[in-house]
Amino acid sequence: MNERKRKVAHVALKLFVEKGFQQTSIQEIIDKAAISKGTFYNYFSSKNDCIAEILENIRYEASQRRVAMQIGKDPTDREVLIEQITILLKLNEENNLRTLFENVLSSNQADLKKLVLQHRLIEMEWITNRLVEVMGEDIREYAPEATVMYFGMMHYMLFMLNVTNSAYNLHEVIETILGYVEVLIDKMKANDNTILTNFAIDLLKSNVQKKEMTKSEILEMAQQLQIQGDFTEEQQDLMDVILDELQQERIRKIVIKKLLKPFQQQFEETPIASQVQLFTNALWNYL
Repeated sequence: MNERKRKVAHVALKLFVEKGFQQTSIQEIIDKAAISKGTFYNYFSSKNDCIAEILENIRYEASQRRVAMQIGKDPTDREVLIEQITILLKLNEENNLRTLFENVLSSNQADLKKLVLQHRLIEMEWITNRLVEVMGEDIREYAPEATVMYFGMMHYMLFMLNVTNSAYNLHEVIETILGYVEVLIDKMKANDNTILTNFAIDLLKSNVQKKEMTKSEILEMAQQLQIQGDFTEEQQDLMDVILDELQQERIRKIVIKKLLKPFQQQFEETPIASQVQLFTNALWNYL
């Protein structure tokens, strides 16, 4: 997302949080951002599209930061997991996403609710997989339910701390709740029992997940990008490395993820910046 588009999205997000999504008109966003109607529709096809891009880019930013802080560290280190969880929670707090989510989920717009649920599901799947990575493969069948309990405890703990204006250290809160989750996982293992079934989890995924991109679709997007724009040598070098990694039998995800942000930055303020943004987001979701 180029700088001007990012500023418009920031203005829109602030209005959505302050006034509510349904109460905010596109004209108000245009007026507050001091842009023309044509500029808004050049960036976003609708308010829903605007929120979709805001959420997508917050997830993307969190992913980039998580990858960066894990480089050279043991992925099974519990402290690394705590720091990675902290990253997204801080981004959510900085952008007041909790208020926005509550506003959207109380609305009657199914598409918006699906966007929020998609955002949450992606984060739940990430934490589920990281719990398995840190605690061991033998907790995999219990990890999805443990993740649900983690989110429930975290949501209401932060709610209580904020509503009572209590001082707290986010890292310490996450570490404490993760400790509770570890005790619960041990209990589930001892009883060999969970409340949620695999069917319930699969049903949630099928209801809210976006259509998954295939490798061939990603490669087609890359080809179209190269047709649409004359790449500089540096832009082409980055694209060649990304495409080469995608063609490998074992794709090194961490290599590609490290390249996405610099690749995207190479096209800021260019005519194909929006298309590059779509490509990097699609590739990130595919990985």
